[in-house]
Amino acid sequence: MDFKDLLTKEKFDLERVMVMRHSPKEPELRKVLPWFAVERPEVFNAYQQCQNPQAEKALMKAEFVASFIGHGDKATWVGLYHRGNWQPINDVQFWAIPAIQELKPFGIKGLEAHRDRVAQWFDLQLLDFCKDWKGRLVVKWPPGRLWWRWAKTNDFSIHAIHEDSVFDKEMPSWDRLSLTWAELKVLPNKWKAALGHWRAVYFIFDRSDAKGYVGSASGNENLLRRWRNYTDTGHGGNVALTKRNPDNFVFSILQRTSPDMEDVEQLESSWKDRLHTRDFGLNDN
Repeated sequence: MDFKDLLTKEKFDLERVMVMRHSPKEPELRKVLPWFAVERPEVFNAYQQCQNPQAEKALMKAEFVASFIGHGDKATWVGLYHRGNWQPINDVQFWAIPAIQELKPFGIKGLEAHRDRVAQWFDLQLLDFCKDWKGRLVVKWPPGRLWWRWAKTNDFSIHAIHEDSVFDKEMPSWDRLSLTWAELKVLPNKWKAALGHWRAVYFIFDRSDAKGYVGSASGNENLLRRWRNYTDTGHGGNVALTKRNPDNFVFSILQRTSPDMEDVEQLESSWKDRLHTRDFGLNDN
């Protein structure tokens, strides 16, 4: 079975359907784009609303955009969008869009490389077509490096339909978790749920000078609540972190504790001693 069969069944004109396979070159953006597709679909849409010159010309001819996220020679379904009008946009206007600002920490490029042309911002409206298969439907991408194709002249054989979405799959083991400050803001709900159950001693590493901070989390919502406080403030109320740029912070877990452990602070103090973060790091107590 081919993805085109699904379009044909619903009477879409294959000549007017442009199929996109998004696979950002920036590793940070490639990691979180599936999270945005699930948790912040308006931000994901902003990612695709401005295209390079070749894709832009094709998009002007299309009526619909079938959007996928690529991985290897496969692509996972996001959704079908109706292409509405478009309008010119310059680099200043591009960066003024709130959704683009949310993508900026993950390395999205502006329009500086295309100053010799007028870029266009497309109105793309998500439709209900196959919405229940978002993150579940996987197709084989046609050979070649081109990341967009016309549905009429290409084959997109269906590789799998997963029971659960692969976009918000279970989080890594706690001892392999490493998250930037920007990533904390867009975690999938499944990951948030896990953090909400974990009491732990955590570590914040500042990449700007390789100094670290040890903290602990317990009580209501446990690690989720504590790390959410960092996403809201950038420093979590810690004096030594207030003058630092949270964009340089990387969060990890030093030790998980039992849900009923009361004296997590004593364990936290032990880690401060062993990592020497009072004398050579960012802990002031």
